[in-house]
Amino acid sequence: MLLTLADILEALTGTRPTGADLVITEASIDSRLSIPGSLFVAMTGERVDGHNYVGDAFHKGAHAALIQKDLSNLFPVINLTEPSSSLPIPLPDVPFCILVKDTTLALQQIARFWRAKLDVKVVGITGSVGKSTTKELIADVLARKFRTLRNPGNLNNEIGLPLTILRLGSGYQYAVLEMGFYVPGEIALLCDIARPQIGVITNIGTVHAERAGSQEVIARGKSELVQSLPEDGTAILNFDDPWVRPMADVTRASVITYGLNPQSDLWASHIVGQGLEGIQFNLHYKHETFQLRVPLIGQHSVHTVLRAAAVGVAIGMSWDEIISGLRFSRTQLRLVAVHASNGAMILDDTYNASPESTLAALNLLEEMDGRKIAVLGDMLELGPYEIEGHEKVGIRAAEVASQLVTLGERGRIIAEAAASSGMPRARILSVDEPQQAVDFLKKVLSPADVVLVKGSHGMRMDKIVTALEGES
Repeated sequence: MLLTLADILEALTGTRPTGADLVITEASIDSRLSIPGSLFVAMTGERVDGHNYVGDAFHKGAHAALIQKDLSNLFPVINLTEPSSSLPIPLPDVPFCILVKDTTLALQQIARFWRAKLDVKVVGITGSVGKSTTKELIADVLARKFRTLRNPGNLNNEIGLPLTILRLGSGYQYAVLEMGFYVPGEIALLCDIARPQIGVITNIGTVHAERAGSQEVIARGKSELVQSLPEDGTAILNFDDPWVRPMADVTRASVITYGLNPQSDLWASHIVGQGLEGIQFNLHYKHETFQLRVPLIGQHSVHTVLRAAAVGVAIGMSWDEIISGLRFSRTQLRLVAVHASNGAMILDDTYNASPESTLAALNLLEEMDGRKIAVLGDMLELGPYEIEGHEKVGIRAAEVASQLVTLGERGRIIAEAAASSGMPRARILSVDEPQQAVDFLKKVLSPADVVLVKGSHGMRMDKIVTALEGES
């Protein structure tokens, strides 16, 4: 069973037309990514209006376009905005436009309709840190036995998740979907569309607290995932996180807990970080113990492995299948190890930053050989946790690093906390621009050094990595 134009029109009108059985290959909001047979969804953004690119999408072979601005002077249009709009009506030859009141809501309605028709099981994942890596590892484990779809990149919001669902066909048995959170109600909306049977909560941190308000509000918003699960579903909860553990009380589903505490259903012990070579540990479940070595880096990745294993347990996979998926996963962390021109190792973790992910990166830095240098920038969107979050990072940086470089106004909080924790001020430098950090590092770096570079994406810490790699 494949998505067709008839499905799209039935989803929007409640009536299934005849003569509209052309297959829709996928949906896209970027005309440059349109492929033959696709549906182009015209979104009106602050900078770009997708309605200006409908013609480009049609030129690339799109069968239809969802629009909310009348383009009948340019293309054939089926108008579904009138109260009397219904099918059957004469359908124009493709390509044509479908005029709706709101393209985002229409996209969600189509995805909701399509998901309900499919006999596929959905694993939903949310949390403050580790969602993407967890998604990839779970999908790798499931793919050892089942045809599995995962949402690509970070298509995890009210637009990206419906786009992913429209890629599903009846050949898929599982979909692993990351679900992002900014405000309360968002996860509930995504669950209403995706109808997950398994829900995985990674942790509750302080990222996005500026928008959400507090960790309590974040926890309440994330718990919408487990509240949405059916009675025959499974909630997979982080026993080590005091915000996540109580979510067992708000779900109808059965619960599997994971963590480092032996009271967890699935837990790990004897953890040994091996730097960039991965991690090894003992995994315990009921009366069984398995010795694992997996290629994920950093001891914090143990929780990621436990989540993926828990999903395997929840759906009845054998331990041979689960462990095979874990060991041979191609999942990569966003942290990448590169080398400066003089041979020094750079741990490039510049995609984004929160206190939780920065502390995990510092833990990895501690596992490495050589002089350790931490280059840390502002962590944004922390709201009321801004000072506390940066101070925690500074305290840990003082324990791990031989040299600390901070970037930005909030980075100075990191620097002060490190100094207050006993790090000599002569080994702390605070700067305001990436180039100042580059200039300093070029002077002091030696081939045996290991440099962690991390900060929020808006700080453009990647410029530091690029400059150090390219210096000759």
